[in-house]
Amino acid sequence: MQQSLENVWRQGAESGKISSFGAGASGLSTNQSGSATGSVSGGLPRFADAPCLHERFEAQALRTPDATAVVFEGERLTYSELDRRANQVAHRLRKLGVGPDGLVALCADRSLELVVGLLGILKAGGAYVPLDPAYPKDRLDFMLADSRAQILVTHRGVNAAQRPKCKDVVLVEEVGAEPDTRVSSQVQAQHLAYVIYTSGSTGRPKGVLVTHGNVVRLFEATAGWFDFRSTDVWTLFHSYAFDFSVWELWGALLYGGKLVVVPYWVSRSPDSFHELLCTEGVTVLNQTPSAFRQLVRAVLAAPTALPLALRYVVFGGEALELQGLRPWFERMGDERPRLINMYGITETTVHVTYRPIGWSDLQAGLGSVIGVPIPDLGVHLLDPEQKPVPDGEVGEIYVEGAGLARGYLNRDDLTLQRFPELTLPGHGSVRLYRAGDLAKRLASGELEYLGRIDHQVKIRGFRIELGEIESVIAEHAAVREVIVIAREDVPGDKR
Repeated sequence: MQQSLENVWRQGAESGKISSFGAGASGLSTNQSGSATGSVSGGLPRFADAPCLHERFEAQALRTPDATAVVFEGERLTYSELDRRANQVAHRLRKLGVGPDGLVALCADRSLELVVGLLGILKAGGAYVPLDPAYPKDRLDFMLADSRAQILVTHRGVNAAQRPKCKDVVLVEEVGAEPDTRVSSQVQAQHLAYVIYTSGSTGRPKGVLVTHGNVVRLFEATAGWFDFRSTDVWTLFHSYAFDFSVWELWGALLYGGKLVVVPYWVSRSPDSFHELLCTEGVTVLNQTPSAFRQLVRAVLAAPTALPLALRYVVFGGEALELQGLRPWFERMGDERPRLINMYGITETTVHVTYRPIGWSDLQAGLGSVIGVPIPDLGVHLLDPEQKPVPDGEVGEIYVEGAGLARGYLNRDDLTLQRFPELTLPGHGSVRLYRAGDLAKRLASGELEYLGRIDHQVKIRGFRIELGEIESVIAEHAAVREVIVIAREDVPGDKR
């Protein structure tokens, strides 16, 4: 299948017809409901002067100091309490020299301390490097060494033997003597907010450099599609080392909503997670399709119909098989909650496209339709010679616009390779991100996702380079040759 897809992708290179999407591209723009309007926007808006993430949060904390900000296993913090505790972490980090673009490792279990520590790093002006303690110890050690972070923020709940060794360690529970007043960090929108590591084909993970401005504009640019409110309840379901968590965390805290940190064991138990959704009154749920399939089974198998308060279910991280949604639609309908498919990439800041999914899509037999780009992004479909492909032909996705990350940490060669500057017909010279994903433009003007052109796969939303696993196995003295493949012996359970 992979070989045939690649052959199809290589066809049509002679035409040279433009196949580009998004504001400022020769494609469709969208109205607030997400439907195609057929008009072309006048360019790619920027949010370079927008406040930083922590500044947005601070403004919200002033507006609703007593509202619940974050919840974990019966414990909770108001916006004012979270703000003050994060300020204390920030003061300690400032004393240790943290400032704009300074990288600070964050090793935390799912907890209130995770959110406090993360926000404290940003308030100090630094960027967090997530080191999820659920990861293998040698991977954590590599990421810490590669990032050259000299400070580790953690908490007592993390096993000391699991967290990597670092020059300075800040325990979130031990900063109580610090002031709880606001810190002046001098950080601006162009400074880094986080560095998330993704899998690498050579066995070497690579850190993606994402700025405050990258994230702030994500919410600015999608505001016309979502009416996120202070009454919304979100879950932090995913690992904070997976960029879907960025959407979950700030989708709640920038709008005055409540963030429910999902315990790890609950995230692995669809029945328990279903119960949590009902108990907490969650209104915005973000899921990989594989996780949602398991949740659907739990919902359908529940002995009594528990009340769900969901307004949106947002998919990301994996290709969405529309027919798999049939049991959900049969039980819940397609009006409330609205199901939204959003294709995205870590290097382009979480989300790239938007597509509401309804009954009619299943009846039409559509494939993995990912819709239209976010208004401040453009999507170009190019052939192997980096020329635009005709409508209806398969091309590789290249993304343009304000969501593009700076590049890769300490990997200038890879940054030049994956973030090329190309001259495209009608666009001039533009900086792009080469996604390695294949798609085609449908007659409706929307994109349909068709898979990868390389050996990268996605398992439960995580990008995995099979070559990375192969390189590690090949180091064993007893192994002469190795090949790693992704299998799906049970539908929805890719391994």
